[in-house]
Amino acid sequence: MSSTAAADPLAPLVALPGVADAVARVRDAVSRAHAHPANRRGWPATAAEASVRAARASAALDGGRAELPPDGVVDDPVLAGALRVAEELGRLLPVWRRAPLQALARLHVLAATDLVPADERDAVLGRPRRVAGVTERLELLGRLVSTSSAPGPVLVAVVHGELLAVAPFSEANGVVARAAARLTGLSTGLDPKGLAVPEVGHLRRSGEYREAAAGFASGTSEALTRWLLHCCAAWELGAREAETIAEAASAQT
Repeated sequence: MSSTAAADPLAPLVALPGVADAVARVRDAVSRAHAHPANRRGWPATAAEASVRAARASAALDGGRAELPPDGVVDDPVLAGALRVAEELGRLLPVWRRAPLQALARLHVLAATDLVPADERDAVLGRPRRVAGVTERLELLGRLVSTSSAPGPVLVAVVHGELLAVAPFSEANGVVARAAARLTGLSTGLDPKGLAVPEVGHLRRSGEYREAAAGFASGTSEALTRWLLHCCAAWELGAREAETIAEAASAQT
């Protein structure tokens, strides 16, 4: 990711082949989901369901269980962390807007608590790895979150891809990256009610997801294009998932 003298370093990404059209499709798909009658009237309930589905899919992408146990006792550490993240995401939105790195630290605490030995938690949780370049790239990402005027789907994809590429923490980087992407969707107004479930889109195309994410780290135009188009497609699928949730809610009323 280049930080050239352009007013917004992410602006050139919109000009990559197919990206502008993909961004428009995402916006249309999310707008349709928000316009569903169930989401106009009872969006807190559908947003809560979307949040749980997002957590389950995110956990599965990191090798955790996707299904909630019938007794409600979650003993899978990856799923437990993803659910904790989902529960607190709304409260973290103001922090994300004001101090993105502080929000990332909190996301890591929530996601990784059960993955880190108890006697190491104080030294590890919420603390970036002491590897050259990690702190600098996180600070750059924080500035982009606070200042970029790139279209929501583009900024979402960059936040997501950069956190996967940097892997700033010892554990749970995938859950943290996808949660940060959701926060970016909320904060940019792309999905202000949190109705879409792009995590389901990533999971359904998990092979493509992993390959495109690995390519993002190279920074080539071709790889960046592939990642942006994959993320936009996942958000389209996630918007359709939101409509499915809304339809189910309508059927119960």
